[in-house]
Amino acid sequence: MAEDLSIVQGDKIAQYQSIIPQINALIEGEPDLVANLANTVAALKEQFNWFWVGFYLVKDDELVLAPFQGPVACTRIKKGRGVCGASWAQAATLIVPDVEKFPGHIACSSLSRSEIVLPIIRQGEVIGVLDVDSEQLSHFDEIDQQYLEQIISGLNFED
Repeated sequence: MAEDLSIVQGDKIAQYQSIIPQINALIEGEPDLVANLANTVAALKEQFNWFWVGFYLVKDDELVLAPFQGPVACTRIKKGRGVCGASWAQAATLIVPDVEKFPGHIACSSLSRSEIVLPIIRQGEVIGVLDVDSEQLSHFDEIDQQYLEQIISGLNFED
């Protein structure tokens, strides 16, 4: 596929319905995980212009920073710490309307106001998370959860 994206304006659902097939085309047939994660976050950042979007992968009992788009980020996160660590520990998507009100929030940037973190679960085990931050309060909802879960379910984390 050509590396140009077709960016769609309009409501959130229309934007997801446009970007998902483009992400799928970008990663189809590419076996390299890092390349696929990088193109996935680049496409999401370009379409939605979120403050930060990226992956953390579980390595040696920590979440370790993986491909992302946005300002520099925390490199390692312990299980249960912050929104990412809590999502990992609970194996559940967390939508945080105001990160300042989340107990133990890790402030990698003071500009982040709301967040959604989705666990990547393979064979019953959390192997990473997709983390998305916004500069706006209450930016994420169940629509984001539904479509972001669809995106991460399409990623191949097999060796």
